[in-house]
Amino acid sequence: MYILISRKRGDTVRTNSLDTQRRAGKPQGFTVVLAGFLPILAIVSMFPAVPSIIGHFHADPTASWKVPWMVTAPGLAIALVAPFVGILVDRIGRRGLLVWFTFLYSIIGLAPFFLSSLNALFASRLLLGVCEAVILTVLNTLLGDYWDEEGRRHWLSIQAAIGPFLASGLILASGFLTAMQWNGVFLVYLAAFPIFIAMQLFIFEPGGDIASAKGADLQPMSRKFPLGTVTLIGAVTLFSAIVFYVFIVNGGLAFQELGVRSPSVLGKITFIPSLFVIVGAGIFWITARAGSAFQLALTLTLMGLGYVGMGSATSWWWMAAALCLQQIGTGMLVPSLIAWSQKLLPFEHRGRGMGVWAAAFFLGQFVSPPCVSLVKSALGSMQSAFVATGVLTIIGGLVIMALLNRGRAPQPAVAG
Repeated sequence: MYILISRKRGDTVRTNSLDTQRRAGKPQGFTVVLAGFLPILAIVSMFPAVPSIIGHFHADPTASWKVPWMVTAPGLAIALVAPFVGILVDRIGRRGLLVWFTFLYSIIGLAPFFLSSLNALFASRLLLGVCEAVILTVLNTLLGDYWDEEGRRHWLSIQAAIGPFLASGLILASGFLTAMQWNGVFLVYLAAFPIFIAMQLFIFEPGGDIASAKGADLQPMSRKFPLGTVTLIGAVTLFSAIVFYVFIVNGGLAFQELGVRSPSVLGKITFIPSLFVIVGAGIFWITARAGSAFQLALTLTLMGLGYVGMGSATSWWWMAAALCLQQIGTGMLVPSLIAWSQKLLPFEHRGRGMGVWAAAFFLGQFVSPPCVSLVKSALGSMQSAFVATGVLTIIGGLVIMALLNRGRAPQPAVAG
């Protein structure tokens, strides 16, 4: 690898030796890809279960709003904890934090299967969010540490392509487990144990920045924290996450307005549309050279058109057809955001930068349900709220594209 050599006042230069550091390969790549699904597991698995959990706690007058917030409660914990996790990642390292918080994640995620109090369930979901904050921040940091821009795009595309199969299977399994028992859905957290074992075997502590080191010339590396860059990353990510979670949290309620009430039937209806995330992963790969502004605008436009279509549907099969379009945009969103963010963050600040990214993304997860509830109350139905969300999403995508194309995005902190 390229070696960083100290210069006056902490500046560094890069040499051209590639022999002193371990290289990440397929074992690390697939471990990162599969582990990256764990934070999403916390909310995707709950999608078919929300109506049943609300029904179980029907005697509790707060259940109608507390259960949706329980689903996204990990997002609040991530939003509060992730920036501090990022500081730890930059100061004490990556591997130890990732491995042992993944183990805790599996234990805490399974805990609600043995709980009967709604407040206890809510508290366990907050603790789960702390684990997710560590997992997500470290994984995204390792993605930048292990590979250069092309390598990141490669593994992000694989993650986006594999994700739909995992998510679709998870939705089917969640519907089946929920039909058996109202809290059976929490058994899906058993899947974290084999990932923990894979981390023990394959994840290693990186010793430098492959991406910035790949330049051939000796160039200075800034030690100044890129505040403007991180602020922009956080703002764009927050908006994108709010609209990303609109369907994941409220999709079951929208289908209910068209007569679909069975969790198992809902899982079957959404199985095929969820596979269109693969198309989004392919478009992300194909459009990589078009630039981040175009990718983000296209992503949000596709999602927005899908929301408008779902909100305008008069039957469940028309809603499912519009969901296919929304899922294409969903397949592009997370890899587009991460790839864009990683391009702007240097090694020495990557943990903190991706901590802010995680905080913004999951703050969006937490505030999305109350935002949608307010819109639904104002407009009278969930489908109307979907139409409003779609229009705002399309406008937001165009605004983001205009800002990035005008060069308002701060320059990367590493020259070259």
